[in-house]
Amino acid sequence: MDEEIEEEITLWVRMGFNSSEELLEIFCEEMYEPDELDEKEVKTTIRLVREQILLEQVNWPTRTDCDRLDSVFDRLNSQNIIALQNAGYTQSDGYSDITEAFHDSVTKSEIQGYCFYHGQDLERAVRGEGLTLSFGPIDPNREELDGPIVGTIIVQELEKEGFIVKWDGTFGQRILVENLDWKKRIK
Repeated sequence: MDEEIEEEITLWVRMGFNSSEELLEIFCEEMYEPDELDEKEVKTTIRLVREQILLEQVNWPTRTDCDRLDSVFDRLNSQNIIALQNAGYTQSDGYSDITEAFHDSVTKSEIQGYCFYHGQDLERAVRGEGLTLSFGPIDPNREELDGPIVGTIIVQELEKEGFIVKWDGTFGQRILVENLDWKKRIK
């Protein structure tokens, strides 16, 4: 198997959001044309990377940055901010996922904003480049006025968990969680 494809598989396994079966489908049917990759090689690579991560997890801290990030997203959701992790692959996908979550919500009138990161953001985080978060109010007409309010809530929650955050306080700049050590537990 091509080294670049092996690195890509490793990256996706380390993201920690997809099962082995889902990853096999992503690589053998979505990212690459059917029969372009040897399915057995992809399956073997996924298994080996997962086994490596399971061995590494033994030495991880009890509470990783990913565990702390999960707590932040849980708290944001409890504060009526729709907070989604790994929301699609692009910014546009993330907005679509937020819109869908809003429409599915039974408490629409209470929701004050959103926060998400998408697959491309996640890839950068796994590579050690920090995690960039998109955010804003649900009403796009109030972005400049209410966006910074939502952003401030998100930054406060991140800082409560000890994250180092870079943000200029405006709706025009996404929030960057610096020095994030991506260690998402897999089962």
